Amino acid sequence: MTLGLDPTMARQRVVVVGGGILGTLHAYLALERGAEVVHLERDLVPMGASVRNFGLVWVSGRAEGRETEMALRARELWETIARDVPDIKFRANGSFTLVNDERELEVAQRALQRPGAILRGFDLMNRAQVLMRNPVLRGEFIAGLYCERDAAVESRLALSALRHAMISTGRYTYLAGRELVGVRDGAVIDHRGEVHAGDRVFLCLGASLSGFARELFESEPVRSVRLQMAETEPLADTLTTAIANADSFRYYPQFRADALELLTEQEATAAHYAVQLLVQQRCHGGLTIGDTHEGDRPGIFDAPDRPMDIIVASARRLIGPAMPRIERRWTGVYHQMDPTRSDEVYLRREIVSGVTIITGAGGRGMTLAPAIAEESFT
Repeated sequence: MTLGLDPTMARQRVVVVGGGILGTLHAYLALERGAEVVHLERDLVPMGASVRNFGLVWVSGRAEGRETEMALRARELWETIARDVPDIKFRANGSFTLVNDERELEVAQRALQRPGAILRGFDLMNRAQVLMRNPVLRGEFIAGLYCERDAAVESRLALSALRHAMISTGRYTYLAGRELVGVRDGAVIDHRGEVHAGDRVFLCLGASLSGFARELFESEPVRSVRLQMAETEPLADTLTTAIANADSFRYYPQFRADALELLTEQEATAAHYAVQLLVQQRCHGGLTIGDTHEGDRPGIFDAPDRPMDIIVASARRLIGPAMPRIERRWTGVYHQMDPTRSDEVYLRREIVSGVTIITGAGGRGMTLAPAIAEESFT
């Protein structure tokens, strides 16, 4: 571990509740600073949004200001962490947002004029230049907005890899199958009645909450968002970058204002489910594709096929005939700050002395987690 010891934490005990990416990075950075860590997770292994995502460290679409600054810092931290934990499979692969008409091209051109363009490593390439960088793409597009700073980790491997690295320190205790049922000053209580006290306690809870944990968020400006994603059989070739289509301009704050001004309306079903296309190749060769941004409706467990049909068709249009068949599909739910109630990047609240809730990075959790955790220790 190389991020640097903090002498003031060498004798501290840190308790983290939540085994997703936010909780795991809090535990990791606490250990980096010399603390002893107790880490509680409700399930035997994390099963929430932290393992149901693309693994993208997505700098390109972040809002100007604090959000982009955090994304760039998190990207640096991911790269540093990967030197010690190579099994997270960090790839500095960049991304292309591919455009297919003059309106979409104008949104990309405007992005080049914004203050953060250089920091993100933006470059607008014509079709021939895109194919030189990513020759697998044989579908329909005229140009691509390249973002050099975008990267990826392997989301289904990263949590386990980080836990194994933390266990090797001898200062880390992982307690699976422990549900949060209460808090008191400087401590949490699990469903077995055991009290876990620490100098600092962090509750990094996912969006699938019940009982006491659900009560903690009833008055907070967070909302739950449901996503649909899929994974293909292995692609015969290497997709050298992540890719997105121009629908993503509608949903990322860096591009949204220009997209709303310039782009024609989405087809009704795509608009209803807020469909965009993102594609990231996994280390085993399969492509993770998605996604949707549907408001979570408690009690609704079904996932209609039509949004995924749109996503698959969009991927096939960009990749072309090499696009593999779908092997599996899944849904997930994440917590996101409600933009109608808050402009915070994520939620941080001390609920009793020494106990802090951290959540709401929704859709940005994998990107921002290291920077969010770092803020907890500065």
